[in-house]
Parts: sequence; structure tokens; C-alpha cells
Amino acid sequence: MSRVASLVRVLIAYVLAFSLLAAWMGWGPRTGMLWVDGLIADLLATLVVFAASRRYGNSSFYDPYWSVLPPALAIAWWIRSDTPVDDTRAWIVLLVIVVWAIRLTGNWIHTFPNLSHEDWRYPMLREQAGRFEFVVDLMAIHVIPTLQVFAGMLPVYVVLTRGGRELGWLDVVALVVGLAAVALEFASDLQMHRFAAAKEPGQVMDRGLWAWSRHPNYFGEFSFWVALALFGVAAAPGEWWWMFAGALLMLAMFQGASIPMMEQRSLERRPAYQEVVDRVPRFVPRPPRNRTR
Repeated sequence: MSRVASLVRVLIAYVLAFSLLAAWMGWGPRTGMLWVDGLIADLLATLVVFAASRRYGNSSFYDPYWSVLPPALAIAWWIRSDTPVDDTRAWIVLLVIVVWAIRLTGNWIHTFPNLSHEDWRYPMLREQAGRFEFVVDLMAIHVIPTLQVFAGMLPVYVVLTRGGRELGWLDVVALVVGLAAVALEFASDLQMHRFAAAKEPGQVMDRGLWAWSRHPNYFGEFSFWVALALFGVAAAPGEWWWMFAGALLMLAMFQGASIPMMEQRSLERRPAYQEVVDRVPRFVPRPPRNRTR
């Protein structure tokens, strides 16, 4: 299947998924709690994408969901909210989310060859699950990431449904952190793409931002979710104690699953990567240790 034909099929699945999300938020039964309405709509859209993943035997159908859901959910919450909020803060939060979503979705489109390609982690997880592969595909690859993103979006829900707090210095901090996070992700992915296009067999990436962190893209992603939490604290300081829960879930996923899997694969395919592990910080960018001689 060609790249264009593959992208068209993904687009159709997402049009159906987000049409269902919009219909549920607009005309579906009300629970009396707007955040719960959003969660139900989010899960219904996820099931549509899951159905497409099963139809084409490719769980990478879900990959762009991570980046296209947040702006759609934020807009739906803002439209449905009946509480007067600070429009300036709301617009700033939406700006950060949209810039992040365009960057991340654009990167996915750039790296997506066609539906013959699937993220290497997905078949590995399904194979390890054996007869429970359907459950693992549904929950581990689709539903759990949806819940993680939803948790990360809850501070945005606060911004869009709480009134009374004027724009302040913390909003400026959150804006700077959010845009810097997007810039860091963009730069690190661009450097990796250029390296991958020119590298020799077995060569490892240890230049640019990747000389200061083995996973600068993940650090940028985590920083984005921290920025959303900061916006939530700015809107409702009294609820600061739970605002960072979503960002911490992201950190746990990166540190406990994504990074270990990526590093193990790199070590298996490129033994020279061990020297990078010994020298370059794992996550937070900082100067590397000197090369051993």
C-alpha cells in the first residue's frame, strides 16, 4: 500500500473517531461532570481507532492520537464550559497545545512510510501476551496511553472551567516552558533525522542535543506536560497538589518503559551505544562526562 493511500486510511479513521467525540460532547448523555463527559468521549474515539488498528493489523494507527486528541478535547471542554474564565489564559494554553500538536503530528507524518510499517514495540508486546494479545493491544497500546494523556490534560480542564484568577507571572513561566519544550523536541528530532539519513552502519548518535541527553525528545515531551500543569496551578493555586499527577505519569512511562526498551534495542543493534550510555546523561540534559581513553 502506498504512503498516500495509507495516510488516507488513517485520516478516515480519525475523522470517524473525532466525529464521534464531537457528537458525544455535543449531544450525548450528560453525567453532570464535564470532565467525565470528556473522558467517555475520549475513550469512544480511542475504540474507533482501535477498531481501525485491528482492521488493518497495525497498532501504529494509534500513534498520532497522542498529539491530535489534546487540542480537540480542550476545544470541546471550552465550548461546553458554562463558567466564565480568563480568556487570555485559555487562548495561551490552547496556543501552546496547538503548536505542540502540529509539531508532533508533523513529525509523525514525516516519519510514517505506509501501513506496512508498525512501531517495533507493538508486535513485541502482542507476541509476549500470547493468547491475551487482544487485551494487550486494546489496553496497553490504546486505552492506557489515552488515560495517560487525559490525566495530563486535566490541568487544562481546570483552566477552561475555573474562573476568578487573572493572568499572572506563573502563566508567563508556563508559556515559556511549554514553547521551550516544543522547540527542544523539534530540534532533537531534526538532529536525529539528519543523523539517521547520513549515518554509517553501527554508528550511534552523540552529537548536538544528543550529546547532553540520550533522550532529549522525551525530556522535551515531559516538559510540555509540566507546562500544562503550571497553567493549571496558575488558574487554581489551591489545587496545586494534584496538578502534576499527569506529568508524573508521563515521567514514569518514559523512565520505566519507553527509555529502557529503546536503550535495550540500541545496545542489541549497536554495541557502541554502551559508550554513549557510560558518558551521556540519560534524561535531563547536562554536560557529558569525558570520553574514556
